[in-house]
Amino acid sequence: MRKSILLVGVLVGLAGCVTTEERSVRMQAEVDTMIRTYGPACEKLGYKSSEDGWRDCVLRLSARDDRRYTRYPTSTSCFGHRGFFNCTTF
Repeated sequence: MRKSILLVGVLVGLAGCVTTEERSVRMQAEVDTMIRTYGPACEKLGYKSSEDGWRDCVLRLSARDDRRYTRYPTSTSCFGHRGFFNCTTF
């Protein structure tokens, strides 16, 4: 019984492992999506797709959207009295 539970635990752990090839394919797909999404905007801004400035523009726009649309858990606490409140969000 104990060995079977241990075996199941090991198999579940190994099932979650990602190979280097799978990680590479996933990253390539992410880069392709960034290029399709932000490439035309960078070209409209005057960058040519063969320049490093265009690549930097794509990365900056992607990072900006990641910061903008990523939802982090926040908590707000307020204290004070009528007419004056001090609220902190973190």
